[in-house]
Amino acid sequence: MNAVPAPSSPDLPGAQPSLAVAPAPARRRRVLIATDTYPPDVNGASYFTHRLAGGLAARGADVHVVCASDEGRPRTEIVGGVMVHRLWSARLPLHPTMRISLPAGLKRTMAHLIGRARPDVVHVQGHFMIGRAALAAAGGAGLPVVATNHFMPDNLFQFARVPAGLRARAGDMAWQDLTRIFARAHRVTTPTRIAARLLVDKGFPHEVEAVSCGIDLQRFQRQPQEWARRRFGLADRPTVLFVGRLDEEKRLEDLIRALPYVLNHVDAQAVLVGTGGKRQDLERLATRIGVGERVRFLGFIPDADLPQVYSAADVFAMPGVAELQSIATLEAMAAGLPIVAADAMALPHLVSGNGFLYRPGDAKEMARHLTGILTSGEAHATMAKASLAIAATHDHQRSLARFEEIYTELLA
Repeated sequence: MNAVPAPSSPDLPGAQPSLAVAPAPARRRRVLIATDTYPPDVNGASYFTHRLAGGLAARGADVHVVCASDEGRPRTEIVGGVMVHRLWSARLPLHPTMRISLPAGLKRTMAHLIGRARPDVVHVQGHFMIGRAALAAAGGAGLPVVATNHFMPDNLFQFARVPAGLRARAGDMAWQDLTRIFARAHRVTTPTRIAARLLVDKGFPHEVEAVSCGIDLQRFQRQPQEWARRRFGLADRPTVLFVGRLDEEKRLEDLIRALPYVLNHVDAQAVLVGTGGKRQDLERLATRIGVGERVRFLGFIPDADLPQVYSAADVFAMPGVAELQSIATLEAMAAGLPIVAADAMALPHLVSGNGFLYRPGDAKEMARHLTGILTSGEAHATMAKASLAIAATHDHQRSLARFEEIYTELLA
């Protein structure tokens, strides 16, 4: 997408590029989305927020996104019909790729942006630096606020190097902080009913609504499998696919350890798409247990090319234990793939007749389910059809429409 620079303000600490807001006779609804992660960040919350912003703009809203600069210095640009305000940022010491907005002057900057943009509603995508600054600024301006939670403490434990013995206490403190910040919002959502119930169980005092992240069903229609495999240099054999971050909470060692049992019955391969801190450990594990040649690491694949990746596979594996929904699993379902997923967090709500759940850590059980799918054409066809039917209930247009209804309810 082409970026069209907007006029900028002096590069002073905390100062941001000016907003070019043209007056209109009948102003469209204006939504300001505040997020601590946005593309080029690679994670589910980033992708969801990007699709939300672009989807609302395509449906007629005037959308502003406030996020951390991917380059450090601030800038404002129009990308895909969305005005994106990137704030001063620094690398996050605990994470190899993400950046955070600097706290100095952030509240003042956010208040300035909200005052200039004059949004009708503010939609916050997290409770960290930018999210809490936006909640405070919106409160000061008397604006309605929607907050969507994508956070699980498990997502940070690897990077924060929290010892196992302290993780329960650290998790409790993290939930308490989120509850305190999100209590300032007028409406709180999260992607699934399981995730909503979790938030309430962790002490959130108000109602939480489940609104699916949604996916663009048209993007993930299957393409010729042999062609897709050639495109990514994959052998033409039964393929188990994972797409996501190669990080601790994804528990990808389950998939690697399951592969030798699968290979006793099927001439299969496992393909892992994504980057993360556990890649070298996973490569060493695959080599040590004798399946190194049957595990392919494709690294980062641009979002535009993911439909072809799913088309190359026969079954999708999601071993993660900290999924509030799992956009990658939804995408795989939209591509007609059966699912084998960990029986953890919100994954069970995506698996009903379209695959199997297994106990996290039980590689033999995972292998048994993968083998059953790969060796039965009838079972595979039945589960593929069920995946398509479930995915159809998560059309992103339905999610966008519900968020628009929430905005209208708050404005009323």
